[in-house]
Amino acid sequence: QVQLVESGGGLVQPGGSLRLSCAASGFIFSRQAMSWYRQLPGKEREPVASITSSGGDANYADSVKGRFTISRDNAKNMVYLQMNNLKPEDTAVYYCVARTYPASWGQGTQVTVSS
Repeated sequence: QVQLVESGGGLVQPGGSLRLSCAASGFIFSRQAMSWYRQLPGKEREPVASITSSGGDANYADSVKGRFTISRDNAKNMVYLQMNNLKPEDTAVYYCVARTYPASWGQGTQVTVSS
C-alpha cells in the first residue's frame, strides 16, 4: 500500500518561506516521478511542480516558477517543496503525488499565507 505523508505546512507571512516534506513508502520510490499539487480555496486541484525519478529534471507551474523548488532524496524516500517569497494567493492545501498508476495522493497539508 502506497503511503505519502506530507508535513511542514502552516501559517507564514507574505514574503516568508516554508519547506514542505513528503515521506513515501509502499513503492519503489527511486523509480517514480513525483509531483506537488495544490488546491486553492474553492478551486480544483492544480499541479505545482514535478520532478523526475532521478531528480535530474523538474518543471513548475508559471505561478510558482522562480519561487518554488522541488527536490528529492531517493536514499531517504523523501520529496520536498521549498517555497520562497510566499504570497497570499499561495494559500492552499498542498498534496504530494506519486506518479504511479494509478496516481497516489497524500492527505495534504495546509499552507496559509497571511499577515
